[in-house]
Parts: sequence; structure tokens; C-alpha cells
Amino acid sequence: MPYQKVNNIQLYYELHGDPQRETVVLSNGILMSTASWSNLIDKLALHFQVLIYDCRGMWQSDHPEENYSMELHADDLSELLSALKIEKAHIAGISYGSEISMMFALKYPEKTKTLLVFDGVSQVDPLLKSFGDTWVAAAKQKNAELLLQVTTPLNFSEEWIEKNSILFPILEKKYAQLDFVSFIRLMDSFYAFDITELLSEIQAPTLVVVGEKDILKTRSYSEKIAELIPNSEFFVVPGSGHALCLEKPEEFTSLVLGFVYKYADN
Repeated sequence: MPYQKVNNIQLYYELHGDPQRETVVLSNGILMSTASWSNLIDKLALHFQVLIYDCRGMWQSDHPEENYSMELHADDLSELLSALKIEKAHIAGISYGSEISMMFALKYPEKTKTLLVFDGVSQVDPLLKSFGDTWVAAAKQKNAELLLQVTTPLNFSEEWIEKNSILFPILEKKYAQLDFVSFIRLMDSFYAFDITELLSEIQAPTLVVVGEKDILKTRSYSEKIAELIPNSEFFVVPGSGHALCLEKPEEFTSLVLGFVYKYADN
């Protein structure tokens, strides 16, 4: 399995597609892993090289016993790109990964060809913090069943839940494998995230997308991001909850390809 040492830790990563083509980076949501992209990676890799990875504290990457931050994640990604000899990339992510992506675009504009923000926020308001606190409470108990219960209605639309109930025992088993201590560190990193006043400094062409039925990171967050980032586009995916890439993989793929092709050189 491919690992790369960055900032004194090992990051797990995968590269898919033609290395002669431009690179699209996909950063995970907080409960996702590289495996979470499996339903769309093949289609994206037909058109571009795609980099997926677990950030520090997630799954197959190292889980150092220290505080995490979005700036640190952005630094890790920058070092990973440099180690892989990727000078510039299309930087995309969903939820926690979108927040890493925005921080990356702020810190490393020279490495950011475009920015794609799916279901993201630029700050954590009190209601969102309250939702997150239920996740942290479950993690502190190391209770995978409870974590599934408190996250499911916030991550998925009612329609998706009804149609995919067979998947929830699988998700519970996956959550049982979480490093709950590192998960709490990731949540603390998220709580500290606040870049609203810096959004106007992002210069990369930006696509901001939100699920119509996202009740976790609501449309108002995405509208604010799109309003404040110059040269940005805004799109709402009908019928989707928060986990847009899982609920609407075809729409997600189409949005990524359409926007990246608009600015790609190859």
C-alpha cells in the first residue's frame, strides 16, 4: 500500500488515472476513508489523475497524539503533492475535506488550479456545534452504535435512509474500527475552523455545492462561501442530504468533471 512521509507522519494515499493528465484531489469527510470514493473514482479517473488520501488522524494514515488543525492538514497535503511531483491540482473535498480544501487554497494558491467545495462551512455556528457535540459524546463512549444513530439523520436524506437500510450494519462495523481518540481530535480541529473573513482572499476559480436536504451544514453556509469567494459558482443538488458523494454519485461526478474541464489545460 502506498504511503508517503510528510511532516514526520505517514499518509496513506492512492493515485488513479493517467499521470500525464491534470490531478484532481479528493479530501474525505470526517467519517469517510479512501474506500468511500469507490463508487465514483473509476469515472473520474477516465478523465484526470485522481489523488485520494486519508488525512492525519483518519483510518490508514498515522494518528499522532497531538492537536490537529485545518492548517496542519493543508500543510500535509502540500507536502504530499510536492513528494508526488504534482505542482498544481484541482482541490476538491466534501464536508471536513472541503474545509481542508479551502484552507489549502488560502495557504497554497500557487498549487491550487481550482477549488471545489462540497457541503462545507467557513465557520461553526452554535447549532452545528451542538450537532457535533452529540458525535463527540458517542466517540467518548467508544460507542459505534450510538455514533451511527446520531450521525445518520444528519448525514443522509430520509429517502436515502429508507432505501439503504441494509447498509447500516456495515456502517456500524466500520465505525467500530474508528480510532475514537483521533476522531475527537478531528472534531476539535473542525470546531476551531473560522475563515469567513478570509474567503475574499481565495483567488482560484471556485465551485460551491450543497445538497438541497443537507440539515447538518445547511445551504446558508454554502451561500455565504459562494458570496464571499470571488469568481465562484454555486449549485444546489436536488434531493440530496449532506453525504452528497454517496447519495448522488453521478451528480457529484458530473459537477466535478464539468467544472474541472472548464479550467483544465488538457
